[in-house]
Amino acid sequence: MNLRDPNSMNRILGIVLKTGVVLSGVIIAIGTVLFLTNHSLDNTSAYLAYYPVLIPHGSFPVSLSSISSGLTSLDPSSIIQLGFLVLLATPVARVALSLFLFEAEKDRRFVYLTATVLAILLFSMLATPLIPLFNG
Repeated sequence: MNLRDPNSMNRILGIVLKTGVVLSGVIIAIGTVLFLTNHSLDNTSAYLAYYPVLIPHGSFPVSLSSISSGLTSLDPSSIIQLGFLVLLATPVARVALSLFLFEAEKDRRFVYLTATVLAILLFSMLATPLIPLFNG
C-alpha cells in the first residue's frame, strides 16, 4: 500500500473507524440482550422511569475497576459500558494511527500536529479527572 497516496491513508483510517463503531455496536447489543434476558419485560417502565436521584449515572458504578469486575461476572451494564468505552476509544485510535502513518511517510509537519492533537485528547481523558475543578 502506498502511504503517499491520500486514498490509501483514508482507506486505512476508514477501516479503523468502521471497525471501532461496529465492534462497539456488537458489544452494546450483547450487553442489551443480556440485560433483557436477566430482567423481566413486565416491569420495563421501572427501568425507563425518570429518577432524578439516579441521574446521570444510574444505580451502577462507572469506574474502570468496577467495569472490569463486572465483565468477569458478565454484568450487562458493564458490557454496555465497555461498548461505550470502545466507541470513545475509536477516534483516539484513529488519531494515534494517523500519527504513525504520517511518520511512515516522513511528513514532519503533520506528525507534530497529530502528536499535539493526541496529547490534548489523552490529557483530557486522563488528567482532567484528577483536577478538582472538573470533579464538580
